[in-house]
Amino acid sequence: MGLLAPLSGVRIVSVALNLPGPVAIARLRDMGAQVVKIEPPSGDPLHFAQPSAYAELHQGIEVRTMDLKSELGRSELRPLLEKCDVLLTSSRLAALERLGLGWKSLSDQYPRLCRVAIVGAAPPQDDVPGHDLTYQASKGLVIPPTMPVTLLADLGGAMEAVCATLSVLLRRSGREPMTAEERDVVVPLDSAAEYFSMPIRWGLCQPGGVLSGGLPQYNLYACRSGWVAVAALEPHFWMRMQAKLEVNDPTQAELGQIFLKMTATEWEDWASQNDLPIVAVRQ
Repeated sequence: MGLLAPLSGVRIVSVALNLPGPVAIARLRDMGAQVVKIEPPSGDPLHFAQPSAYAELHQGIEVRTMDLKSELGRSELRPLLEKCDVLLTSSRLAALERLGLGWKSLSDQYPRLCRVAIVGAAPPQDDVPGHDLTYQASKGLVIPPTMPVTLLADLGGAMEAVCATLSVLLRRSGREPMTAEERDVVVPLDSAAEYFSMPIRWGLCQPGGVLSGGLPQYNLYACRSGWVAVAALEPHFWMRMQAKLEVNDPTQAELGQIFLKMTATEWEDWASQNDLPIVAVRQ
């Protein structure tokens, strides 16, 4: 937690499972928020899929088990909602309605409560099933047959949920009262994936684009052992790199021959000594 703890005194209740919700509450926890996580009797699937990730994300977070499909579970949740500032969810909106967590009902019962609802897609497509893989695939972020190297939609959605939480809390602290609609923010995961697809749409990362192999000074090169990532994009880096290598406006093929002379680790050390953005590729 940072020294300032900007969310000190803020109470958050989360019923968001899997990855986006836990990542979001971990970030909010780090900002000083008091977080209570509600899990069903079956637990959070993340706990079984990757116990170490679950443990890391839930440090300092109170986890309670409640069956929100039962009246008893919903009655146990009510006292928490009466005192909390933000409810974080990650179920489809129709499922929230069935659990008694529809926004109309919540906003009537708890006039101070804000809700941040992580969904797959924005209404009216919010009931369409999906996961990180489908959201990335729909935005051009998957190149078959290779699977994505990370979960961009889930992690991007988690950060969007954090931003939404900060936004509604800031808005609520203002002088003007908020409407029920303003206290409810929907965060679609496919929209988060769309942010990451922008460089592709702009052509920056399309095959042959300036940031996708179109420039010799911004590229990947095989070494005597391993690979290096070269990102001498700014003119002063590019000029310094040429001077240190004693070359003039080299092509990608020419640089490729030069980088074969040493290992990736040796090139990384060389770059550090010469203040150049070159690192060994970790695999």
